[in-house]
Amino acid sequence: MTAARDLQVVLGAGPAGTALAVELARRGHPVRLVDRAGDGPALEGVGRFAADVATEEGARAAVDGAGVVYHCVNVGYHLQVEAMPRIQQAALAAAEAVGARLVVLDTFYPYGETHGALMTEGTPWNATTRKGLMHAELDARYLAAHAEGRLRVVLGRSADFVGPGVLNSTLGGAVFPAALTGQEVPAFGDIDLPHGYTYIGDVAAGLATLGENPDGDGRVWHLPTAPALTTRRILAMVEERVGRPLTFTVVAEPRPFGPFDEVFMAEYAEMFYQHTEAQIVDSSAIEKAYGLAPNPLSATIDVTLAWYGELLAAH
Repeated sequence: MTAARDLQVVLGAGPAGTALAVELARRGHPVRLVDRAGDGPALEGVGRFAADVATEEGARAAVDGAGVVYHCVNVGYHLQVEAMPRIQQAALAAAEAVGARLVVLDTFYPYGETHGALMTEGTPWNATTRKGLMHAELDARYLAAHAEGRLRVVLGRSADFVGPGVLNSTLGGAVFPAALTGQEVPAFGDIDLPHGYTYIGDVAAGLATLGENPDGDGRVWHLPTAPALTTRRILAMVEERVGRPLTFTVVAEPRPFGPFDEVFMAEYAEMFYQHTEAQIVDSSAIEKAYGLAPNPLSATIDVTLAWYGELLAAH
C-alpha cells in the first residue's frame, strides 16, 4: 500500500470527528479533517479541508486519495431526517469512487424502545420514530452496499457522548458549566434509571480501531462504553468533585430548558423514551475483539470537569 492510500479522511469536524482526527494522527496516520469551513484550531498532524459533503462533488473532492473514510457528519437535530440521507448518498458514492473503506459513526436509534433490555449488536431494530426509522434505513443501505461488494463498510454505534469538547449532549454543556458555577442543572427523565454514555475518547479509539482492522467490516459494532449508572449517581459524582450540592431540575417530559430550546425539544420529543427507560449498552464484542476498554466514568467526569473549568476561565 502506498503512503497516499494510507490517508485517513474524517468527514465532520464536530466533537467526534475532531477527537477521531487527533487519535488517527496520534497513531501515525496522515489525516484530513473535512467540514464546510475548513478552518478551526490547528491540530498536530491533521490537515483541514473545506467541502460540502452533502453534495457528491464536495464529498468526492474531500475523499480524494483516501484509504479509509470516516463518516462523522452531523447536522442540526431538526434537519436530520431531510439531510442525513443526502449525506449518506454522497459519502457512499465518493468512497466507492476512490476505492476507500467507509467507517460510519452511528447511533442506537434503530433499536427503538428496548424496555430497559441490554443492548447488544444482536438487538432487533424496532424503531418506530421518524429519526429511528431514518437511521435504520440508512444502516440497512450501508450494510447492503457492503454485501453487494460496492465497497467495504463498517458501523460503530455510540451512546450519548460525554467528554471534553462535547457541548450538545444531555451530559454536556447544560450540565457541567452549571455545576461549576452553582446554576441549575437539568436532569432528563427518570433519574433513577441507568443511562449509558460513551466517552468521546472511546468513540475516537473505537472508530480508529475499526479503520485499522478490515476484518471487522460488514457489520455493526458497539463502541467501548462504560457500564451505565443512574443519572442520580452521575450527578452525585459531579457534586463530589465540585464540592457543593448541585441544584438540579428534573425535566420529566420533553420541554424547553436552558440550551435545549423549543426547536430542539420539539424534534427530541419522539426520542425522549431514552430517558424514561434504562439505556444499558453491551460493548464487550469490540472490547474482546480488539483489546479495547472504555474509560471509567469517574475518570471521564474528572477530565470533562477540568475541560469545562478551563473553558469557563477563558471567558
